[in-house]
Amino acid sequence: MALEQQTDFFRCEGDVNTTEARRKWDAGHRDPATRDLLAEDARYFLHQSMSTPCLDALWACEGPWLETLEGKRVLDFHGNNVHQLGFGNSYVISKVLEQMRTLPFSSRRYTNRPAVELAKKLASLLPGSLNRSLFAPGGTSAVGMAVKLARAVTGKHKVVSCWDSFHGASLDAISVGGEAVFRKGMGPMMPGVERVPPPVTYRGPFANHPKGDEASADYLEYVLEKEGEVGAFIAETVRNTDVQIPSEAYWRRVRDICDRHGVLLILDEIPIALGRTGHMFAFEKYGIEPDILCLGKGLGGGLWPMAAMVARDEYNVVADVSLGHYTHEKSPLGATAALAVFDFMEKESLLDKVREDEAYVLGRLLSMKEKYGMIGDVRGAGLLWGIELVKNKITKEKATGEAERIMYRCLENGLSFKVSQGNVLQLSPALTITRDELALALDLLEDAFLLVKSPE
Repeated sequence: MALEQQTDFFRCEGDVNTTEARRKWDAGHRDPATRDLLAEDARYFLHQSMSTPCLDALWACEGPWLETLEGKRVLDFHGNNVHQLGFGNSYVISKVLEQMRTLPFSSRRYTNRPAVELAKKLASLLPGSLNRSLFAPGGTSAVGMAVKLARAVTGKHKVVSCWDSFHGASLDAISVGGEAVFRKGMGPMMPGVERVPPPVTYRGPFANHPKGDEASADYLEYVLEKEGEVGAFIAETVRNTDVQIPSEAYWRRVRDICDRHGVLLILDEIPIALGRTGHMFAFEKYGIEPDILCLGKGLGGGLWPMAAMVARDEYNVVADVSLGHYTHEKSPLGATAALAVFDFMEKESLLDKVREDEAYVLGRLLSMKEKYGMIGDVRGAGLLWGIELVKNKITKEKATGEAERIMYRCLENGLSFKVSQGNVLQLSPALTITRDELALALDLLEDAFLLVKSPE
């Protein structure tokens, strides 16, 4: 494979920051303070794929909105998935400020009331015996603890995951993850990891397969039978980046396969729990239970880095092993923020609102699909949506250039989202967004489609 082709391959998984369209966008910054800050950012931070150069400079954020340094307001349909309650939620801030005045940090070897109350709250919300938690300052760390716990409980070090999955950026997390851009040039990964094709049916190995995404479950069972000594299967209940929504039949089959083979099911819901799919936890949509659950991002209310691993009560058998032991493990501020998130969601009936918004967004996006031939597929749940762009609906060839032009048109007009896999527009707004704001965002999106027009 030529170097240029290899580079395109590794960059296709997220927004591409080095294209001609991106250079034009960067050249469009006229505000001297913005240009200076972006230059300083490029000077003092290490550069990395999908992050460098930065898109713009922010001054403020509130609700579903960002405000740039030069005063432009932007509806953020990306938010790094921390903005379930919107940015700067006043209820969460008030609770954290109150906690900050009394116990801002909990030293190791001590517990505190907010941390215990959060563990109790998670146990009350989760089914079965999922009632043992460990907290961490980030989702990557939660995944690391989950993999370690699975090894300790089963005595088996092997893990199966899905290609294209994302479970974090540390060395152990990229070892079980499936995105090539994170493993590029890193050398040997953690041993004992096998990958299977994800339950994707629009394109790929299971496109038009008579069994649909259940064929992916067949592949999983085949690997478990042939490989042996597998302790865990880790997967995203719903893939966030390009919005893949597996069928109920797939997940029920996977749960059965894991049970029969003595494999723990680890569900990574770090970006998609807490109402994103219209359910508090995405697995509730499928009527299954994981053995270990990983949470993060929105758990801190967009205010504090907070993550959790929750496991079954019967797995509390490794007291002589340090699974996490993080400095901010029982952060009273992080726990207070998380408790405020759950309290706010319940008071505002946010799950009901998200389900109502789901019907509205689906109707708007299906209408666009009828009008614009480049929209090959629309998929989503709650307030998580993916629009897959193609050059031809029969061949399903990716429309990468069109995706980029639509993204920059939207950015110019005040709507931000990310592009995944080179051709999927991922829409992930704050769950608190109003219907008028939601309508405005979809109007801006349609304006961009009108500009680019259909290639068919």
